[in-house]
Amino acid sequence: MDGILLGLETALQPSNILICLLGVTLGTAVGVLPGIGPTATVALLLPITFEFDPVASLIMLAGIYYGAQYGGSTTAILLNLPGESSAVVTALDGHQMAKQGRAGPALATAALGSFFAGTVATVLVALFAPPLASAALEFGPADYFSIVVLGLLASIALASGSAIKALAMIVLGLLLGTIGQDQFTGVPRFTFGVRELYGGLDFVSLAVGLFGLAEIIRNLEHRINPSLVTRKVQGLWLSKEDFRRIRLPVLRGTTMGSLLGVLPGGGHVLASFTSYSLEKRISKKPQEFGKGAIEGVASPESANNAAAQTSFIPLLTLGLPAHPVMALLVGAFIIQGITPGPNVINDEPELFWGLIASFWIGNLLLVMLNLPLIGLWVRMLSVPYSVLFPAIIAFASIGCYSLGLNAWDVFAVAVAGVLGYFLIRWGCEAAPLLLGFVLGPLLEENLRRAMIISRGDPSVFVTRPISATLLALALIIVVAALLPSVRKKREVVFSGEDD
Repeated sequence: MDGILLGLETALQPSNILICLLGVTLGTAVGVLPGIGPTATVALLLPITFEFDPVASLIMLAGIYYGAQYGGSTTAILLNLPGESSAVVTALDGHQMAKQGRAGPALATAALGSFFAGTVATVLVALFAPPLASAALEFGPADYFSIVVLGLLASIALASGSAIKALAMIVLGLLLGTIGQDQFTGVPRFTFGVRELYGGLDFVSLAVGLFGLAEIIRNLEHRINPSLVTRKVQGLWLSKEDFRRIRLPVLRGTTMGSLLGVLPGGGHVLASFTSYSLEKRISKKPQEFGKGAIEGVASPESANNAAAQTSFIPLLTLGLPAHPVMALLVGAFIIQGITPGPNVINDEPELFWGLIASFWIGNLLLVMLNLPLIGLWVRMLSVPYSVLFPAIIAFASIGCYSLGLNAWDVFAVAVAGVLGYFLIRWGCEAAPLLLGFVLGPLLEENLRRAMIISRGDPSVFVTRPISATLLALALIIVVAALLPSVRKKREVVFSGEDD
């Protein structure tokens, strides 16, 4: 309770409330606009947060992430145009409700379900993060090595498309993470005599290029011109019958999202698809799904928002990102001079508890923002992309240059952007690459520490109970992912996301 009170005291400071409002507003906007997404936006805004204090920086970036989960549902319901990947499922029944003149109840269901799920998930983070952080302090180098291996392999198992390509991206990310001076000896590695590479590749430049610039190039190839044919939204409230129908789906979606959110990869996407499938399977009227069933909006919207909140648990307790946005937040921690992990709760209690308290404040602000401003969000889609993308590129370049006042960082953005574009063309995801790049130094450091402590004996990884258990779980995940039935289901889920 002391921690929660400290968090509320921190998050309720006027400056932090304004920062939270800015974050969730930006998140809603990028959730509405197709083709941008929270990953690219957080990457683009990372340079600016260098000027903020650590608490404000992370509150804003977190708000962008879970705000995008809200925003994606608005255009999914009104225009059948999901602005964010996890809103794809919401469009199935949400848009049908809108065509039947029930856009108001659909939007209210999405907002209220998301708020409830976000509140429950915030409580879960507050309850489970501190004991997990305390347990993580017992981890040795071998255990940390094994948990990083588990995270990387799980992200491969949950990646869309080819598992081989996802593995290749992980390996490429690990290799890029070795560029620079050796952590233990200080000897330059793979720098090719370029002095700017002695400190390694710049995380911000790589992230902005891979996600921001690459997405812009791809969007210029595939123009999206939505037809603004929505009628005026009326009746932004639910009837007693609607409340009765969404009550249990919201609870089930919240539970599913809370559990799946901690998984590496696309936990929020997986949660929305899984919860929708569950509701359809257990429904007494499954034929209504896809034709305007309100349960088909309530469950996935609750699931994706709960997953967005609980994905912070591995970040705050172990310093391990569950997906690309969390990897970017690891970069935000490092930019602020803070090492993410179990020591944060003791070393930076205001940051730890303030961030958790801001989740609830942000969710409340989102409910207050989304319903009254529906007309504004839809109108944003009429802004020509030819106006948006030059401003985004200029904004990103100035931000990256301002970090180190070095033109090299801007060139690095350009190179990473071209690389990211070709990865998209070749059907490779940039997300596993970024996870490998972020976790690579941690993997190498703990591998070498464990080998030094054991005097070169590799059996230390299987003789320590925690390490052996984590490696066994990693093996089970890989075997399960390679089973034909599991692989087919995963391809069906993520092919739906791409559509």
